[in-house]
Amino acid sequence: MIKEKEPILVTGAAGFIGFHLAQRLLKLNYQVIGLDNINSYYDQKLKYSRLEILKKDPSFIFHEADLTDKVTLNSLFDQYQFAYVVNLAAQAGVRYSTINPHAYLESNLHGFLNILEACRHHGKVKHLVYASSSSVYGANKTLPFSIHHNVDHPISLYAASKKSNELMAHAYSALYNIPTTGLRFFSVYGPYGRPDMALFIFTKSILEGKPIEVYNNGEMKRDFTYIDDIVESVVRLIPKITKPNPVWSGHKPDPATSFAPYRVFNIGNNHTVQLLAFIEAIEEQLGKKAIKKMLPLQDGDVPENFADVEDLIREIDFKPSTSIHDGVAKFVSWYLEFYQVKV
Repeated sequence: MIKEKEPILVTGAAGFIGFHLAQRLLKLNYQVIGLDNINSYYDQKLKYSRLEILKKDPSFIFHEADLTDKVTLNSLFDQYQFAYVVNLAAQAGVRYSTINPHAYLESNLHGFLNILEACRHHGKVKHLVYASSSSVYGANKTLPFSIHHNVDHPISLYAASKKSNELMAHAYSALYNIPTTGLRFFSVYGPYGRPDMALFIFTKSILEGKPIEVYNNGEMKRDFTYIDDIVESVVRLIPKITKPNPVWSGHKPDPATSFAPYRVFNIGNNHTVQLLAFIEAIEEQLGKKAIKKMLPLQDGDVPENFADVEDLIREIDFKPSTSIHDGVAKFVSWYLEFYQVKV
């Protein structure tokens, strides 16, 4: 178990998942050091509003910095002697990676390398937990997606950057015995969610009477996972320090584990929902119909994702299970209050 007040670094603390995770850790009476560069990828006011909530707790300390700033990052590791590191900072977005690919190399590769190096040179770190993505499954057609499947065929640079993170983590686990756990998140949604995500975009457009773009003609299927289920899973995994798999074999290598202290997990709802059904849930909560503009599948997108979470359940005795109806209702309630919208 994590001891009270052990310092935990949460990068991307002003982001969607980072904010919720930091909130939960603070409620559990841990000291949280948050780091974020507050970039302009989406509305910075939303990021600052998250931070305002976190800063109300005296056990939260925030530093505005970029992961590519190696000097600042190392000074933070020196100052706080982190017991645990949760790296959630990244340039997100599959479609945006086709527009600004260099941002992904800087943040997701260069930045993650600095995290690994800091963990390497500061021996107090017991466990590095980092965000990967369901997008790493790429061209894989075998459903549900299993962590034991090969994921060597990404179809977006974002996915390639996240797969690279897993490879980099494995190298550092093997070379320097750093326990690492990669988390493949599946279609996360909920209050304070990112404005570039479907739920946010659809809700805003429906309320404003504007058309919504429905890709793959609405036949897209996603394993939508509510933020509280994501956070519960991460909180349970942090103190479960990764160990080598004693039966791992290079003759038949398991991609999910290793001879080194390395592993990955899917965190998903283990249930797919068609995009049109997702839109119907939003319409139900808003009491208003969407104007749909049907479009083909976009470059970099996969038609379906579906998480096998059996390994996760065995490890932490918890299964994400929040229904779309309940999750969308909570998001819509937050959105209407936060933006002071009357329906």
